[in-house]
Amino acid sequence: MNRFEAETLPSSLYRDAAVYQHERTRLFGRSWLFLGHEAQLPETGSYLAVTIAGFPLIAVRGKDGVVRAFHNVCRHRAGPLAIDGSGRCDGMLQCRYHGWRYALDGRLASARDFGPSSDFDPREFGLIALDCQSWRGFLFASMTAGADLKALVAPLERAMASHDLGQLAFHRQVSHEIRCNWKTYAENYLEGYHIPVVHPGLNAAIDSASYTAEVEDQVAFHRAPPNDDAPVAGLWAMLWPHLAVNVYRHGVMMERIVPLDHRRTRLDYSYFFAEGVSPDEATHAMASSEATTAEDVMITEAVQRNLEAGIYQTGRLSTRHEGAVAWFQAQVRAALA
Repeated sequence: MNRFEAETLPSSLYRDAAVYQHERTRLFGRSWLFLGHEAQLPETGSYLAVTIAGFPLIAVRGKDGVVRAFHNVCRHRAGPLAIDGSGRCDGMLQCRYHGWRYALDGRLASARDFGPSSDFDPREFGLIALDCQSWRGFLFASMTAGADLKALVAPLERAMASHDLGQLAFHRQVSHEIRCNWKTYAENYLEGYHIPVVHPGLNAAIDSASYTAEVEDQVAFHRAPPNDDAPVAGLWAMLWPHLAVNVYRHGVMMERIVPLDHRRTRLDYSYFFAEGVSPDEATHAMASSEATTAEDVMITEAVQRNLEAGIYQTGRLSTRHEGAVAWFQAQVRAALA
């Protein structure tokens, strides 16, 4: 690791609204974004709507069974087709503003009470489609044509091969809003250096002295041997740029890191457990996750306040513990270059 890689990003990148706008288009606008799981779209017309880095997105299951993704933006005057969350429509997506209706494949089916117009061709006003692909039932969308999800998740697929989780079922989604820049939280996730200081419960559940972090392509892995009664399986991974995969003994929690602006972040936790897992075991796993999150919220909000105080400019990264943070910061530098 050379000096440039070991030096942190400048604090200005964590407190500048203009930087966030660049990140929206140059980073999130060119990356795979996590939507949810196919199980959350069980039938024709089922949809998931989510806003990520200011981009309103919607995935819907068509009459042919295919899940497609679009910008959640009506082509008339930018009204929403659905409010963020999950639901089911009656075979058409209808704008919540003026009632334009779209087929589930994105074609404009009806411009309600629009009136005559000689140069209006409905075929030119379909929804703006996204590339939507699936890995193990998990749905991702990209605004970049030709993106390859399979290549992105290949290291994670290899790592997950040794964790037989069986058939996963969606259990619950929980969200947390944090008063910090999304990078402040992501970098906290990417190192175990702070675990003995900040997370007494997690530290007791794993052998933190054996904690390792490594990067393979676009995935950062963290591993630590779990104790016998720990709910965690000892594997955590971050898929660039905003998805953390937390593996439990009998399930997985997909953690979507969503920037709201330059100083606010929302965490969307989607819990999936294997069939047959007892309610007590699921509750225990989620409770341990929530306890760790509360500790992370406390420390990342404190770090964000210090970043905004104007005292700290840059620091140095530990060559032993913070290689994944250096990788992440290099990715940010490249995206903003």
